[in-house]
Amino acid sequence: MVQSCQQIRSAGVLLHISSLPGGDLGKDAFRFVDFLAASGVSVWQTLPINMPHSDNSPYQCLSAHAGNPAFISLDRLVEQGLITIEQSQGCRIAALKAAHTAAKHLPIYDDFIQFCQQHQNWLNDFSLYLLLREQRHHQGWFDWPKQLKNRAPQVLEKLKNQHVDEINQIQFVQYLFFSQWAALKTYANSKQVQLFGDIPIFVAYDSADVWAKPHLFKLDENMHMTVVAGVPPDYFSATGQRWGNPHYQWDVMAKDDYAWWVARLHTQAELFDLIRIDHFRGLEAAWEIPAHEETAIGGAWAVAPGDALLASIYRHLPHIHLVAEDLGVITPEVDALRQKYALPGMKILQFAFGGDESNPYLPEHIDVNSVVYTGTHDNDTTLGWYRQAEANVIEHLHRYLGSTTPDMPKALIDLVMYSQGYLAIVPMQDVLGLDSDSRMNTPGTIVNNWLWRFEWSQLTWQHQQALKEVVEASERSVHG
Repeated sequence: MVQSCQQIRSAGVLLHISSLPGGDLGKDAFRFVDFLAASGVSVWQTLPINMPHSDNSPYQCLSAHAGNPAFISLDRLVEQGLITIEQSQGCRIAALKAAHTAAKHLPIYDDFIQFCQQHQNWLNDFSLYLLLREQRHHQGWFDWPKQLKNRAPQVLEKLKNQHVDEINQIQFVQYLFFSQWAALKTYANSKQVQLFGDIPIFVAYDSADVWAKPHLFKLDENMHMTVVAGVPPDYFSATGQRWGNPHYQWDVMAKDDYAWWVARLHTQAELFDLIRIDHFRGLEAAWEIPAHEETAIGGAWAVAPGDALLASIYRHLPHIHLVAEDLGVITPEVDALRQKYALPGMKILQFAFGGDESNPYLPEHIDVNSVVYTGTHDNDTTLGWYRQAEANVIEHLHRYLGSTTPDMPKALIDLVMYSQGYLAIVPMQDVLGLDSDSRMNTPGTIVNNWLWRFEWSQLTWQHQQALKEVVEASERSVHG
């Protein structure tokens, strides 16, 4: 069994699957594990790996359970004899259909049937939802005809019987994703590398989850949202962020001991060794914006039952390892909730400079139970940040480092690695020393996000050696 990185001082790299050179779970993913292990790095953090909408945001997905089919490696299917090389180079959808046809005559099909049984609590609804969504040209479920929108039992049963092959195909694609992910996780764990996942606290309105269980969300009698999620004005945006997700009916969820949440985290715990809960503060109180409001300014805080929820999660999943994304407006109540369950919080060093000496992100204020970053997927790269930072930020940073010509991003990587936080994580862009052109996401914008991908040619021996040296020197090496 892999030792939990919650028990040891360790280092990680943040890189989404889509940012691998091949963008999938094929050979590049395994090669990346080898790179991490050779550098003494024991944690690979990704963004959510669920199936996104057309904007490709991993934080707005069609299911809280289903994996992203774009991550399935067609080369692996060729190796398994499920498709030919020619099929792997053609239409992706056709290749996945061919794999399903071939699998029906192989022992693998027994594994597929078992997978469907194990995951039926979400897979059946998801496959029907995706079938209907494809039939209706990706129209949101809330705009479907009334019998489909409201899930009339006889209508759904008839659809299931009429479209057995298409539903099986959708489920088989999920089987392929989960199988390939399991192979990667087994390999990573064998190299003493743990996989660190991420879940958005809220789910998308247009998702299988809300369509299948609308009573768990704040919707009116026409299935329209009454309030939507977001955050108030903050560092990232003067008008706040209006995410547009539905809010939970916590009182209804409490009646079955938060079974929906437990099931969601059970799936994630199958995929990951650690799981970050994005916007953790929303488990204590969340910003509710009236659905008709165009910005987040008119919202208000609504209390959430985080204590009861976490108690239920740990009762049902006692070995789960959660990390709290506790950035933004954090109150004493949110801190108390996190500390009651000993959840590690997050510290971002790009937020540490430009204020006074009491800034909680300064390295001397970071405690052991923290995951420390130069920046995350929502920040600019550290080199880009440094080149564009305001004068007071630069002046503070230079004074702190004792240099007016620091080697960036190395200087900030060193601060992260030598910090007290038990886990230090560096985005791959910073490992490679890349500029703003390689930024992953700019919050509040909807263009040119989630596209960045690195090339192996960018990863020089010097980059690898520099990472290995600082990981070892800061006593974070998996082999130390």
